[in-house]
Amino acid sequence: MTGPLADLAEDLGIATRYTSAEGEEVQVSRRTVLAIAAAMDVDLGEDPDDAAIHAAREAFADRAWRRLLPPVVVATAGVHRSVLVHVPDGTPVHVSAVLADGGVRPLAQLEHNVAPRVVDGVRLGEAAFAVPEDLPLGWHELVADNDGAEARCPLAVTPRRLSTADDLVARPATGVMAQLYSVRSDRSWGIGDFTTLGDLATVCAEHAGADYVLVNPLHAAEPAPPVEDSPYLPTTRRYINPIYVRVEMIPEFSYLPPADAEELRELGERFRRRNRSAGRIERNPIYRAKLRALHELHRIPLSPVRAADFARFREEEGEGLVAYATWCADRELEQRRRARAAAEAAAAGDDSFTPAEPGLEWVEPLGAHEDPAALHAELVDFHCWLQWICDSQLAEAQRAAKEAGMRIGVMADLAVGVHPGGSDARNLADWMAPGASVGAPPDGYNQQGQDWSQPPWDPHKLAEAAYLPWRDMLRTVLRHSGGIRVDHILGMFRLWWMPRMASPLEGTYVRYDHEAMVGILALEAELAGAAVIGEDLGTFEPWVQDYLAERGVMGTSILWFEGDGGRPKPRADYRRLCLASVTTHDLPPTAGYLDGAHIRLREELGLLLSDPAAEDARDLDWVRRVLAEVDAAGCFAGTAAGADWANATRDTLPGADDLVVGLHRWLAGTPAALTCMALVDMVGDRSIQNQPGTTVAQHPNWCMPLVDGSGRAVLVRELPELDLFRRVAAASRRPEQG
Repeated sequence: MTGPLADLAEDLGIATRYTSAEGEEVQVSRRTVLAIAAAMDVDLGEDPDDAAIHAAREAFADRAWRRLLPPVVVATAGVHRSVLVHVPDGTPVHVSAVLADGGVRPLAQLEHNVAPRVVDGVRLGEAAFAVPEDLPLGWHELVADNDGAEARCPLAVTPRRLSTADDLVARPATGVMAQLYSVRSDRSWGIGDFTTLGDLATVCAEHAGADYVLVNPLHAAEPAPPVEDSPYLPTTRRYINPIYVRVEMIPEFSYLPPADAEELRELGERFRRRNRSAGRIERNPIYRAKLRALHELHRIPLSPVRAADFARFREEEGEGLVAYATWCADRELEQRRRARAAAEAAAAGDDSFTPAEPGLEWVEPLGAHEDPAALHAELVDFHCWLQWICDSQLAEAQRAAKEAGMRIGVMADLAVGVHPGGSDARNLADWMAPGASVGAPPDGYNQQGQDWSQPPWDPHKLAEAAYLPWRDMLRTVLRHSGGIRVDHILGMFRLWWMPRMASPLEGTYVRYDHEAMVGILALEAELAGAAVIGEDLGTFEPWVQDYLAERGVMGTSILWFEGDGGRPKPRADYRRLCLASVTTHDLPPTAGYLDGAHIRLREELGLLLSDPAAEDARDLDWVRRVLAEVDAAGCFAGTAAGADWANATRDTLPGADDLVVGLHRWLAGTPAALTCMALVDMVGDRSIQNQPGTTVAQHPNWCMPLVDGSGRAVLVRELPELDLFRRVAAASRRPEQG
């Protein structure tokens, strides 16, 4: 594509061509470019002429010239950064930086010759100023004075390189990745919770030498059933899912009236029986029961100390928390209205209504309010209180992890986006593009492409908001985390957009200001003392990984994906600045992967466009090559060493347990700063947690409990008793750990 539309697309950051996963250049259609531009509020219709396109370009450029200062400036410590200001042509302007500590630093004007531009009938000039390279890290403010007219904008000074990266390169560590919902204890309510997380961290630190536990995103889902199963499709990324609350650990539980306390204990006991079930985790009845208990606890008056702590939490979280809680209250009231309507229909003889599980009916907080406004206010307070409880229990889990000896502790996972009908989609709508959806082009995961149904950030509107929604979200996620894994970090450089409800094949990439996005991520992580891991799998330009490494952001290396010229990458050639693991949550556990479970599932779901037998043959050939490489390094000594890898079939491969141990031993010898054991591999689990690009109607994604190789449910306290757990832990010890 060439001409005015290509120029407009370049201005907006919309790709008109891209390289596919197979290395072929793909031309983007005119229709797609126009649809994506419309999602950015540059709507030109279906077939605009060159004059309309040129007018749109001029209007887009005028937006920057109307500003005395840009909406935000993101600088890197020690790196030259200039700021462009716009004033009536020929008038003087002075710019200074007001530091967070109150200090003031003037900015020097630079030589900058750009032709004036007439905007709204005013002839404007452009000047450039240099941000001092020695400013301290943090959020400051720029102030511009143009003949008495003043403008201000945030100035973020970000670290050139995260200090945590060098610390971990100097002293490599290993950890465990787990899906928290799947990991249960004797006392959890049929689903993992924050107290279980503390228990898991303690067990992994003491019995597996782990320095961190990487868990699935803990972002909040819907405030009332039915709730979304996928932790990667949350209603908000800033706030936490209350389904993980351990009810009995809330201090006010001990002040319940005896009869109420006994009733809630009996309610919890009904769900504790599910901890031994290997069946699918059903979130809706669990969450409904927890909500009933939580509403009861919310009625208990707080002590003065607890009340002051809750007040501080609400003040620190500010309007963002209230906006989220208000959305929850609106949504919960709607759910209650529907429940009452269904109950009335059932009473009238409507057989289509299915009653809730006995004893799990909705309870009105503080009785049945006659005033709808009072009920709404009560629910807003309830959901603010819930986030305070979540925050407190997550803090306790991190404290337990660090006291057990973990260097990092809990490592959070940041999903790439949010549900289109969720809290963030409403409260952050001003900075999103609801007319578009995020996904992925066709690749090895899904040959038909993926639609994640998530509205993306609009890169231009997010910049207009000074990236504050991004900053605020990161601060909340990092508050009780020693590290953060950023899902699809490539999205900070470019994201695959498609018009909402269109096929992923009709999409294209949209460019983001990675200097700002990654810089603010690095700044917030540095201030929190946290490590950052970017999931950088997929199609990307080679320079992206180099840029992330320069900033101290670790990459992700999956053993099965690491190749070098058609052969497995030698262990010595692994990246030093990365988190390396045998598998990932988007693949089966290693025992299932070796057996080809991923090929069979994709065939069953109709996700393969190639011949299944040929796909399996290619996959098996690669598996044999990897196993031979690991064997050559002596990592199968005493178990599967000397196997006939070249002729092995799925059925004749050595025992999965021995292969899993050897693969982890091999990985521990790589230069990677972080290595990671999957908890499913440590217990012999074969359950596929997630098949990318599918819905729960196709596969029970994100609903499988932790089980061993025989399909028996495994509890946290049992982990040290498992022979495979101990063997994988021993094999994964880094040379520096002894």
